[in-house]
Amino acid sequence: MTDAALSTAAAATVAGPATGATPTGDPAGPDPLGLPPRRQAAGVAARDRLRRGVLALVALVLLCAVWEGYKAVGSPQGTRLWGAPVLPRTTDAAMPHVWSVLAELGRPELSLRDDRTVGESVLRGMWFSLRVALAGFGVGVGVGVLLAVAMARLRVLERGLLPYVIASQTIPLVALAPLVAGWGGRLHLGGLAWQRWMSVALIAAYLAFFPVAVGMLRGLQAPAAESVELMRSYAASWWQTLIRLRLPASVPYLMPALRLAAASAVIGTVVAEISTGTRGGVGRLIIDYSMSASSDATRLYDAVLGAAAIGLVMAAAVALLEAAVGRRWGRHA
Repeated sequence: MTDAALSTAAAATVAGPATGATPTGDPAGPDPLGLPPRRQAAGVAARDRLRRGVLALVALVLLCAVWEGYKAVGSPQGTRLWGAPVLPRTTDAAMPHVWSVLAELGRPELSLRDDRTVGESVLRGMWFSLRVALAGFGVGVGVGVLLAVAMARLRVLERGLLPYVIASQTIPLVALAPLVAGWGGRLHLGGLAWQRWMSVALIAAYLAFFPVAVGMLRGLQAPAAESVELMRSYAASWWQTLIRLRLPASVPYLMPALRLAAASAVIGTVVAEISTGTRGGVGRLIIDYSMSASSDATRLYDAVLGAAAIGLVMAAAVALLEAAVGRRWGRHA
């Protein structure tokens, strides 16, 4: 059977039978302005991106307003419920103003030998942590996809490995990070010595692989039995069925998994940097700035904002990847 015939069969099985009518809300339907379907779909996607950007900006403004509102009316001793603290103290040392946190970014960091500002230190830490998180994300995605394909190919592997994959996420990260750093210090990969950042990337990959493995496995198993039987009737091999049918069908499951994996990689990177004391990243800045947080917490908040910004960059990267994959495979419901 030729590849063209297999592609036609796979497209029919994934897309479903034609009904002769355009589904409600389909951007490829008739356009009153006479625009081609592709341009119409591009316009819908652009408006969707603009709407999400505006909503994100509005949410940020509301968050700052809630912060300043609570600081204005809240108790300097904090809010307690039945004797337990539920909201923080509103003193400037514990809860600085938003503009104070932003202004601190432009002040010099006197503890360093050079004259760079706090903002420059945060940016350098973000760049270091972002590269480590990307490395861990890439390794985690690769391991997760390979595990999912292996478990989809052999059910015995799914029954044997999946419980351990799930159980692996119950290990406390703060306990695992020093162990990984200690083991890595004894490794030598040929002429390449194991670096401390590699341990951090490995921990990030450890957190990132889980949602990818589970989501990808669910997506690979998503095609209906009738679709798989149709591919078999065309004498398609398992690998041909994987490429032509299962991978396109797994896209709606893989994309949310990648978003979770990106967030997990950032969390793993920052927590591992804090647990192992790795220098150069945002995690180390959080340690350094927390030493003076009892009297002035603005720098600590700057470091935390830097960690959050890394998460936003990772989310944007996954969104770009999702758009590229969507153009290649299409969006299959």
